Amino acid sequence: MGNKLSVLKTKKAYYNYSSLGACLEKNGVTFRVWAPNAKSIFLIGDFNEWSSNKNELKKDGEYWNLYVEGIGKGDKYKYLVEDVNGNRIEKSDPYALYSELRPNTASIVWDLDNYSWQDEKWLENRKKYKPYDSPMNIYEVHLASWNKPSAEGFQTYLELANELPKYVSEMGYTHIELMPVSEHPLDDSWGYQATGYFSVTSRHGTPEEFKYLVDKFHEYGIGVLLDWVPGHFCKDSHGLYRFDGGATYEYQNPSLGENEQWGTCNFNLSSLEVQEFLISNALFWLREYHIDGLRVDAVSNMLYLDFAKEATPDRKNKYGRNENLWAIDFMQKMNDVIFSEFPNTIMAAEESTSWPNITKGKDVDGLGYNYKWNMGWMNDMLKYMEMDPIYRKDHHNLLTFSLMYAFSENYILPFSHDEVVHGKKSMLGKFPGYLNDKFASLKLLLGYQMAHPGKKLLFMGSEIGQELEWRFYESLEWELLKLQKNEELQRFVKFLNFFYKEENSLWEQDHGYEGFEWIDADNNSEGILSFVRKSKNKNEFLVGVFNFTPVYYEKHRLEVPRFTDYVEVLNSDEYRFGGEGRTNSEILKPNWIGADGLPGYVEMKVAPLSMTYLKPKFNK
Repeated sequence: MGNKLSVLKTKKAYYNYSSLGACLEKNGVTFRVWAPNAKSIFLIGDFNEWSSNKNELKKDGEYWNLYVEGIGKGDKYKYLVEDVNGNRIEKSDPYALYSELRPNTASIVWDLDNYSWQDEKWLENRKKYKPYDSPMNIYEVHLASWNKPSAEGFQTYLELANELPKYVSEMGYTHIELMPVSEHPLDDSWGYQATGYFSVTSRHGTPEEFKYLVDKFHEYGIGVLLDWVPGHFCKDSHGLYRFDGGATYEYQNPSLGENEQWGTCNFNLSSLEVQEFLISNALFWLREYHIDGLRVDAVSNMLYLDFAKEATPDRKNKYGRNENLWAIDFMQKMNDVIFSEFPNTIMAAEESTSWPNITKGKDVDGLGYNYKWNMGWMNDMLKYMEMDPIYRKDHHNLLTFSLMYAFSENYILPFSHDEVVHGKKSMLGKFPGYLNDKFASLKLLLGYQMAHPGKKLLFMGSEIGQELEWRFYESLEWELLKLQKNEELQRFVKFLNFFYKEENSLWEQDHGYEGFEWIDADNNSEGILSFVRKSKNKNEFLVGVFNFTPVYYEKHRLEVPRFTDYVEVLNSDEYRFGGEGRTNSEILKPNWIGADGLPGYVEMKVAPLSMTYLKPKFNK
């Protein structure tokens, strides 16, 4: 019986957003807040003319409570918190469901019961979803700058709902990843320094309108992922920072609590209350907003006590090492709880080190995520592609090394917003050569990403050949689509996306060597890679040939995995994609190699800086 009560108590803790914050009742609102170090707390708001002494909360253990009659949805409020030294500071509600538009910082009484969801069919189908052997191609979007109407304005959630789901669907993506969604005070932070973890940002509208946006994505068959930040929070005075005068949400030890790298504070993951706050927040987005998954930001920052810091004695665990045991416990617990309630959720860790078993279970000391961003692959690929082709032959290992560890975790291959800011240039701008070379290189890279084992992610704007770095305060350069090269690139990406969804061999066996086989990994002199991707049906496979040099090979000899005819099904050098038409329109017939055990070879055209996909055409 004790065990059962413990489980019920734990489940209740992860629903605490329904009992903390401003809870609407029949004739008023009950306010409840966790503030263990506070001396007193007063409720201030537009209903009492922001009076500092009219509505005092009563203490109940580490929590404070107050029922106020006559107020309701839409009323603005804050907590006036007095610490043990008598200092008073105005604080927003950590559990607020809605907040004022910046620069104002009041919380707003709200509820989440006034929306009628239309995605029953989506939710029913999601129960049968198998992410590992399904296509996953994610379009990452910064809501404020996708199609920004003016320098100061924002598209509303309703306006976005009329455009964005249709665009994502027409481009052939399977998922969208949204940033930022939680309320945050500074546009420049892109939402990574939040104050309102339960409050959908008011920049674009109300919670109901955000639900409508999610609903529209589901109507178009698009899964919705959120960028979520459980590692650290901003130090704005109205937020979580020193909420009741003491270290409440952050570590008491400043050596652990202060995050100098980002000017923030690290969440105190040794605190059960803080763990409950974060886990209930993750579940909140999945339950209340029908979100399909979370991309968990900066996991490395949580995992290491001395991440981006000097190693010191007070940054060691009880075993004298730098692993954060509290963070490990938190993430294992979080993923256990999430997958027990939402089994087919996407939980993707953005983790940049070689920490093992991110996507494995507790039985092997894993963290329990089902996906990890492959930052190593991304860094190697961009380092290689940014080189002048004359030097690439000496760095061929940057192309092939990822296959040494490609199946050690369940990976997502990301080209995210982080790769097109802070002087890194746009994706198109990274490549050497003339403009034609840049477009050819981007198509080559995206074709290689699509064929490489792992799920896919691309940041908005890369699909249209954005020339400028991403700027959070400006819209994407949609006007570029009036230019032929950019329109041809977008057409290529669209075709590639749909081809990916239809080609089982590109996603059905993404996480094991049974779905991949090298043909030629060592041809650094010509700069050509070739390999096979396999579906579960042994007669369904795809051959990928990738030329990373600006040299045209008219009769490239390609060993083939099966002695049969081959047809070219996609070539980035096709005229319709802005190429010069150096394609293989004829059937490629195999030749004997003349050695036992080898199936044969075909001779094919390989255009400069190009990708080619071949499929078998079995002879009867």
